[in-house]
Amino acid sequence: MSRHFNAKLLMSTSLALALTAMSVQADTIRFWTTEEQPERLAKQQDMAEQFKSATGTTVEVIPVSESDLGTRATAAFAAGDLPDVIYHTLQYALPWAEAGILDTEAASEVVEDLGVGTFAPGAVAMADFNGETASVPVDGWTQMVVYRKDLFDAAGLAAPSSYATVLAALEKLHNPPEMYGFVAATKVDENFMSQVLEHVFLANGVSPVGADGFQPLDEAKTTEVLDFYKAISKASPPGELYWKQSRELYFAGKAAMIIWSPFILDELAGLRDSAPPTITDDPTSNKLAGMTGIVTNFSGPSNPDGAAWGDVRYFGITSDADTDAAMDFVKFAMDDGYTQTLSIAPEGKFPVRRGTADNPTAFSEAWSKLPVGVDRKAPLGELYDQAMIDEIVGGLDVAQRWGVAEGQLSLASKIINSQAINRIVRQYVDDEIDAAAAVAAMNDELSKVQ
Repeated sequence: MSRHFNAKLLMSTSLALALTAMSVQADTIRFWTTEEQPERLAKQQDMAEQFKSATGTTVEVIPVSESDLGTRATAAFAAGDLPDVIYHTLQYALPWAEAGILDTEAASEVVEDLGVGTFAPGAVAMADFNGETASVPVDGWTQMVVYRKDLFDAAGLAAPSSYATVLAALEKLHNPPEMYGFVAATKVDENFMSQVLEHVFLANGVSPVGADGFQPLDEAKTTEVLDFYKAISKASPPGELYWKQSRELYFAGKAAMIIWSPFILDELAGLRDSAPPTITDDPTSNKLAGMTGIVTNFSGPSNPDGAAWGDVRYFGITSDADTDAAMDFVKFAMDDGYTQTLSIAPEGKFPVRRGTADNPTAFSEAWSKLPVGVDRKAPLGELYDQAMIDEIVGGLDVAQRWGVAEGQLSLASKIINSQAINRIVRQYVDDEIDAAAAVAAMNDELSKVQ
């Protein structure tokens, strides 16, 4: 039952609705957003104006740098001066709910009113807080295995959706220096390697955290992870590799597979002059996009269901909010205004709400028609076929991150930032230590992270 209407109250439904409308129209609410680039702010201002026209509520759009968000929210909470709604990253959802910064009941009601079944399950599960939804999922993206579908098809290879299918592809396609089977991240002080490794560990169901904190890595499952990562590293060029080399080699037609974020999708199609495909003489050609396939859900032998590494953003309704007005604004931004919300940066804002109860794919379809690119623009739906669009969006159904389900995201983040896993995996890849020693070293170092 809604928190705002109680059948036992001696008030007619029409009167209750009228009073609610009057209270909303009298409000001004504040909205903090980390999307602070001028063109993105302008789109959010437009949406605020649309909301005001529809409801009479003024929305003050306030840009906040992502690096300052945590400290500003904590200070505002202490002063009793939080904004009504905050657009925030996954890392704050559970800590802010625990601290009392978020009104989890309000967020849960918004999700229920919009229809929990219209949201990507993974995005909702990541914000689970004692059976409620800490914040309302807005948008997200999943890391992808990007591969040369034309070469896979010609060789009769299955898509690289598992350790086994990747290894089978390496056998047939690795032919250096003309073609490397993979470009694995090996530069230990780059966050890119941390992100790729978490994806590969998740794929095999391996995590360094449990409900009570640090959880020793299972030796057998972790050895499978290490052996796989060594195989893709040995099928990569020598040197300190990170996102730059993986993109350059793939764009030059010299790599069969890489792991990357969806921010590569517009570049693949020749829409960004600063990162052009060089596989042809025309840097604006979308030929490579047409030869490319992607995989979001990736599995290892000990976790056949697999996982997708996901990054999700949320609308948090705060404990200081004018609750009704804040809820109405979030509902608007996730319904009538949702296409506008996604249009801020469509290549990195996949729809976590696919559609409505009446039209389950309405927002996914609208998103695929939004223009992406920097120097040139085109909709993703014109650049990639529908099966690939479905794969891109579908990754959010099973999106995961270390520590989220266990309520240990903070510890998991510290473990990742220590770069101990990167360093020890690199030692194993370079044949300096064996698998048992690598697992023991990781467990020793990670157990000391606090």
